[in-house]
Amino acid sequence: MKFFLNGDNKSYLRGLETEFGESSNAIRIELNRFEDAGLLISAVDGNKKIYQANKKHSVYKDIYNLLIKFVGIDEIIEKVLRRVGELHSAYVIGDFARGIDNKIIDLMLVGNNLDKMYVYGQVEKVERLIGRKVRTLIVSNEEADSFIENNPHLLIWNCDTDTGIKA
Repeated sequence: MKFFLNGDNKSYLRGLETEFGESSNAIRIELNRFEDAGLLISAVDGNKKIYQANKKHSVYKDIYNLLIKFVGIDEIIEKVLRRVGELHSAYVIGDFARGIDNKIIDLMLVGNNLDKMYVYGQVEKVERLIGRKVRTLIVSNEEADSFIENNPHLLIWNCDTDTGIKA
């Protein structure tokens, strides 16, 4: 999930060791397997080897879509985002935007005149469907810019797309 839920995530061996609390050898083995399969690409930065998902790999989008379904983001899009008002965009923020699995999904809705009661009612339904808590932050377009600049985020919907998830 670290690399495939948000293809822009980058990390190195020691950072992953700290983040996941696993031995560097176990992580190195898995990174090598993913890189040998072409699912990860790497680059050297100083004395660090930085890994990132290979978004050009033929199965990248399939893995991404499977993770979206596994996490339940597809249900959030279907149930919550379609009829909330003047929605501009929707982001997953927090742990999931960093590629870390969690029982809580942080969702930021950006727009004006959003029907908060509708949103909260739909979120409750989604939570029961996906078995996860969904924390919702509703902000205006102006507020969103500064938040997005300073925090990990994953765009899952915007008004320019009518199909849902934007890859």
